[in-house]
Amino acid sequence: MNSITKDIKVWDPLVRVFHWSLALAFTIAFISEDDHMTLHSYAGYTIIGLLLTRLIWGFIGTTHARFSDFVRSPHEALNYLKETATFRAKRYLGHNPAGGLMIIALLLSLLLTTLTGLGAYGVEGGGPLANLLSGMGHFGKEAFEEVHEVFANFSLFLVVIHVAGVILGSISHGENLIRAMFTGTKQAD
Repeated sequence: MNSITKDIKVWDPLVRVFHWSLALAFTIAFISEDDHMTLHSYAGYTIIGLLLTRLIWGFIGTTHARFSDFVRSPHEALNYLKETATFRAKRYLGHNPAGGLMIIALLLSLLLTTLTGLGAYGVEGGGPLANLLSGMGHFGKEAFEEVHEVFANFSLFLVVIHVAGVILGSISHGENLIRAMFTGTKQAD
């Protein structure tokens, strides 16, 4: 007897647009870093806007978009990773505990990246922090730029881990998680 699988909606349009827009904006910001500062700045402002939108949506959004649905303790995330290594991890319709922890890490790292970028720009006399930071001089600019670069590289590192986790999760549970982030649907349990 053939069992019929049913697709159900998991990721709402806002989550999907946020995800791919953030990926694009981060890529543009990372690539344009020193050579195209106007483009780099616009990408950074886009990231800040996306992060603020996602923060709000994390509290008022649809079921699987809410932080309460996927934020778990580091202990739960570690247990999930151990079970994944042996291909015995439970399948989650929304984000699994490790994925939830990764989302929080990425959001925080990107927030710190953008804030330090705003700081570096402000020291130069540009952007919304110019009045507050423009008197900091060369040392202040260098400090903001160094911290900005550290967080940008750390964010890239997290992205690589995230993509590896998505691939591993797709293999482990026999589902295409990348497709799900485009279509918004996953197979019901």
